[in-house]
Amino acid sequence: MIKGFTRFLQSPSEHFRSLFGPQEAAAGPPTPRVIHRDEHPISRSQFSDAALKVLYRLHNSGYDAFLVGGCLRDSLLGMTPKDFDVATNATPEQVKQLFRNSRIIGRRFRIVHVRFGREVIEVTTFRGKPSDDHADHIAAQSDAGLLLRDNVWGNIEEDALRRDFTINALYYSIADFSIHDFAGGLDDIESRTLRLIGDPATRYREDPVRMLRAIRFAAKLDFNLAPATEAPIHDLAPLLLQIPPARLFDELLKLFLSGDGLATYRLLREYGLFAMLFPEADECIDELPWFESLIEQALTSTDQRIRDDRPVTPAFLLAAFMWGPVQRRQADIEADGMPSVPALQAAAQQVISRELKHVSIPKRFSMPMRDIWDLQQRLPQRRGKRAFQTREHPRFRAAYDFLLLREAAGELEPGLGDWWTAFQQADDHEQRRLLGKVGVDPASSPGPRKRRRRRRKPRSDSSTPPSSE
Repeated sequence: MIKGFTRFLQSPSEHFRSLFGPQEAAAGPPTPRVIHRDEHPISRSQFSDAALKVLYRLHNSGYDAFLVGGCLRDSLLGMTPKDFDVATNATPEQVKQLFRNSRIIGRRFRIVHVRFGREVIEVTTFRGKPSDDHADHIAAQSDAGLLLRDNVWGNIEEDALRRDFTINALYYSIADFSIHDFAGGLDDIESRTLRLIGDPATRYREDPVRMLRAIRFAAKLDFNLAPATEAPIHDLAPLLLQIPPARLFDELLKLFLSGDGLATYRLLREYGLFAMLFPEADECIDELPWFESLIEQALTSTDQRIRDDRPVTPAFLLAAFMWGPVQRRQADIEADGMPSVPALQAAAQQVISRELKHVSIPKRFSMPMRDIWDLQQRLPQRRGKRAFQTREHPRFRAAYDFLLLREAAGELEPGLGDWWTAFQQADDHEQRRLLGKVGVDPASSPGPRKRRRRRRKPRSDSSTPPSSE
């Protein structure tokens, strides 16, 4: 960042306030502050080639073209921008005509995705007020205030006030490289404050997912929620029950797979939102003394893997989030006389069925999750060839990591995890010694099973007289 601007963001200097001035986000029509190129640190070199192609093609075709939202916010905070969103006065149909590599998606919010290989640039048309009726584009709301459809086109000033947070209502013009601040977002970046634009209760009712976004940004950016922004969250948290489970799964990935999962989880718990996503898990946290530690250690591990640029899967986290309920139900089912293995399977099915009413979990994640749970019963079984068979299971590594978390959280006594750690690292001789410790014959071989030779009956010879007593 440019040194002067860095100074402004790090301390509340008089120069910053004289340049940008105070402004209330919800007061009256927006008065944009235009910050010219020589007064801000953002450069086109920070943008992806795909984003620049979209901006320039729109601009050269006579349309307004602005980068908007998170990429500008992150750049001003000294972070590397990753996702580039474009706002324009071109309609979705007009954008699609300019880009053959695009498609219009969404019914509730119609937007255009322009694809360049694996990168997708999201292009949105300036939106107007929800109560407006522009030709065939109508905004519809439920009786509770939930915005059901919002395809009302407007101008950039209206669009700015339709955005959720002040720090996301920043626009970068490709025409003259200036930044347009419509809602005091630069002031809030300086004070590290997350503030909703407009009346918070109304905005949360329009789209309850904004409560999850508030938590995600607060955790990711280490911002404080403005008092008015946080005040309604506890009371309005149940509005998330109106949101389709499939959409909540998409939000779940953003919440927990962005590298700040542990901080996000703690804020979700603090504001009563975790219970709306995982109600049975939330119930178990107070009942099982080890359960919250298991969740937090799973999140810590996932955050570290993301920082190390190592692969992660939602299946592992989901297995941790729902393990407490599975264990509680399994204990109840076993108390009624069912053996351990079928009891675990029945408990898993019950927990997943309840969870699907809140968050839709695709089978590509729920099946590995169940494998991780099933292997928890196989890992203690190491006699004969079982240890070798378990080690060859496709989910063994995830199940082994899960076992270590269970021991670290205090659910299990330590020991089994160390045995499996040593077994994986050992040579053949050491493996036989380890197996001998659990009652396995050290001479037994883990190799392929030998075929038993078939005994043949002796052929009868009619010339041999029968024996006599």
